[in-house]
Amino acid sequence: MDNKASLVLRLGTAQTLGWASSYYLPAILAKPMAAGLGLPESTIWLAVTVAMLLSAALGPSAGRTIDRRGGRPVLMVTSLLFAAGLALLGLAQGPVTLYAGWLVIGVAMGSGLYEAAFATLVRLQGQGARNAITGVTLLGGLASTVGWPLSGWMEADFGWRGACFGWALLHLVVGLPLNASMPRTEHLPPPEALQPAHSDHQPAPPPYVAWVLAYVFAATWFVSTAMAAHLPAMLMAGGLSLAGALAIGALIGPAQVAGRLLEFGGLRRFHPLWSARLAASMHPLGVLAWMGLGATGASVFAVLHGLGNGILTIAKGTLPLVFYGPVGYGRRQGWIVAPSRVAQALAPLLFGFFVQRWGMGALWVSAGLVASALLCLWWLRPVMPRTGEQGNT
Repeated sequence: MDNKASLVLRLGTAQTLGWASSYYLPAILAKPMAAGLGLPESTIWLAVTVAMLLSAALGPSAGRTIDRRGGRPVLMVTSLLFAAGLALLGLAQGPVTLYAGWLVIGVAMGSGLYEAAFATLVRLQGQGARNAITGVTLLGGLASTVGWPLSGWMEADFGWRGACFGWALLHLVVGLPLNASMPRTEHLPPPEALQPAHSDHQPAPPPYVAWVLAYVFAATWFVSTAMAAHLPAMLMAGGLSLAGALAIGALIGPAQVAGRLLEFGGLRRFHPLWSARLAASMHPLGVLAWMGLGATGASVFAVLHGLGNGILTIAKGTLPLVFYGPVGYGRRQGWIVAPSRVAQALAPLLFGFFVQRWGMGALWVSAGLVASALLCLWWLRPVMPRTGEQGNT
């Protein structure tokens, strides 16, 4: 197998495992975990929120470490942290050990999910990492498809504690060897000490670019997480049965993968900013279709939302790369995406309030947020990809 394809396959598989056993874990285990510990289910979700907030705080430092030392050592440590955090959850006897487990998982999420994978690829391949980033997100897009059934099977046969131990074991026997197989990279001085070869010919982008990208990612990830938490309830509020709501919700996952395939196929010929603009237009268009056509338009909404969400996940990796280049990518991207991690952590609670207050009308809030992100993307001007010296193995 081609070395680049093998790298994407190994890193993408490890990412699928990481997402399935962290971000997608509570959807299946929160209820039995709460019942087993004698706690309200809200306590479980609050612990998850705290873990996500911690992951946002740690992202920049993890990215800086990958800039200096490469992704291999960081990703190997996160495999051990995921295993330790999941084992702590399996041993939890009350809120203290529950929060301890989720805090360890939060550290692993902040230094071992997509942003770390993107920084690893940029550290290895420099400006040419766009295709590899797309490939990793293609595999990572299967996390819920694989993770939810596997968590459900382990919980049904071994209980929620057995499911946590099972995921911990998978990190040790699958995730750790995969991350250990990442190529070694030479240590580099701090990014600010590196002078990109293009610096005399292409000025750095204005400071506002980083703030605009941070807002775009925060707004779109807030909506993505809000839809993941509340879409079934809104579909049923719109007149669909539970089975119908689940069937329409199931369209989002394949649509996300289709969006990433579209990026890998036709859209990679264009500047990543054009891909991001197209993606950001899809959620508002889907809301208009749903509001205009009623239940009939709900399927259109699910497909458009999924397509846009799939492409925007890639944009989180490619836009910082094309505007700023590979030098110092990990640290800079860590700062740019930190607000999106905070927005992601708060989205279920805040959007739940909107749903309770306005019902289906909450969709206008989500459409407005993504439309504002689209306007910001139109404000930015495409630039030629920035090239630097970083990217040697």
